Amino acid sequence: MLKIAHIVNPVKVAKNNQLFAAQLITFESMKAAKEQANLSDFELIQCCTQYSADEEVVPSYFKKLSNLKRSVNEVNSKLNGRKLPLIKDILYKINELENTDYLIYTNIDIGLMPYFYNTILGYIKKGHDAIIVNKRRLVADYNNVNQLPDIYADLGKSHPGFDCFIFKRDLLEKFVLNDICVGVPFLGVSLLHNLVAHSQKPLVITNAHLTFHIGMSVLEFKKDEYYSHNKASYFNNIYPKIKSNFDLNKFPYSEKSFLKRMIFWMLNPSIFTVDYLNLERKNRLKKIKLKLDEIRWRILQR
Repeated sequence: MLKIAHIVNPVKVAKNNQLFAAQLITFESMKAAKEQANLSDFELIQCCTQYSADEEVVPSYFKKLSNLKRSVNEVNSKLNGRKLPLIKDILYKINELENTDYLIYTNIDIGLMPYFYNTILGYIKKGHDAIIVNKRRLVADYNNVNQLPDIYADLGKSHPGFDCFIFKRDLLEKFVLNDICVGVPFLGVSLLHNLVAHSQKPLVITNAHLTFHIGMSVLEFKKDEYYSHNKASYFNNIYPKIKSNFDLNKFPYSEKSFLKRMIFWMLNPSIFTVDYLNLERKNRLKKIKLKLDEIRWRILQR
């Protein structure tokens, strides 16, 4: 039977922190989604890893994996503020589970629709080894788990960022994640580009009602030292090692026309125009070569 593990990183925060309510809603939505999952078709493990100080907020229905031992502050001596874990430390906790076929990672403020797991299973059965789901944005008025029925009914608005990743367990060994930390931009960028580089049949779902996030902001973040750390980690240590594996047809919006594809790439903050131009050039050169080869073969057949 297919075995899927969904891992999150709970964190203890003050009650006046907006993440406090959002995290509780996330927990409850994950519980509800598992209850509605067709578990005769697959095994699902909802698990988590956290710092020891955060253990008390972990729900009893989660499988608690071992605690995290370090943060980004330990790998970058210039940082000494927020205790943010490295994404590779979170993902590799999956090694504590046996025979996992697929791994799901979502940010701790990403809630699930009740049919989330059944829908994802359908995509897996179609042969997708990587699935990326864009969230829906909801107004910040939701702050209680009792509001889940209203949350489910609220279609919200689309969001261009990437924060829900489903992929074959074997792909993790190929990832280049360097010292990317969670909670800061370039986390989604790094995971997206690793999946595009290493998967065979990725699927990017940009406008489905599968996950939600409370809050309407899109690009609300500080360009502080943590932002600079993640940005440098991606462009200096990740991008050079994976860019040769990029394929235009695996990126978001590849199914759109040339003009629309170009516009969408330019507008999305998680993918980069320079990559698009390079890949578009390679794609066109490939098509030209195929046409020339076809002409060559036809001449030779005369």
